[in-house]
Amino acid sequence: MEKKVIKEKIILGLDPGTNIMGYGIILVKGSAIKLLQFGVIHLDKFDSHELRLKKIFERVLSILDEFSPDEVALEAPFYGKNVQSMLKLGRAQGVAMSAALFRQIPIVEYAPKKVKQSVTGNGNASKEQVAKMLMTLFKFKETPKLMDATDALAVAICHHYQNGAPKQKKKSWEAFIKDNPGRVK
Repeated sequence: MEKKVIKEKIILGLDPGTNIMGYGIILVKGSAIKLLQFGVIHLDKFDSHELRLKKIFERVLSILDEFSPDEVALEAPFYGKNVQSMLKLGRAQGVAMSAALFRQIPIVEYAPKKVKQSVTGNGNASKEQVAKMLMTLFKFKETPKLMDATDALAVAICHHYQNGAPKQKKKSWEAFIKDNPGRVK
């Protein structure tokens, strides 16, 4: 009798920011999803933007080294009205991507609406709604003070749902008719 091998995969989700950066790490084993860790990296204590970028690189590398994720998923920056903020956010994202690429870990980006849609079923869900859904999924009791952590966790979940979840084999119409003779006339 052949034994079925259940593959494991660790996914790191990142919510890039220049003041606070969220991260969430999940372990996927078969159809089971386990929360390994989630939290935030505080960057607002550093005076210069350059030091914040350096800290992002160092902290992301340390998370990568500690958890050895198979894939990294990032939330893509959304276009805002403040071009300067957008530029800084893009740099933060680029540095996080560089850290993953430095460790030769594949990266994927997801739009904020795609992340919310994957987790809650609503692309316009609030951060609070996303956090509540994750609390239900992972059975943690308190909503974190900073939603950046749950946002990053949502990115990891989104990536799993988009690429890693076991896919159902699509059946042909012939197979459906064969399996359901009483439903077709």
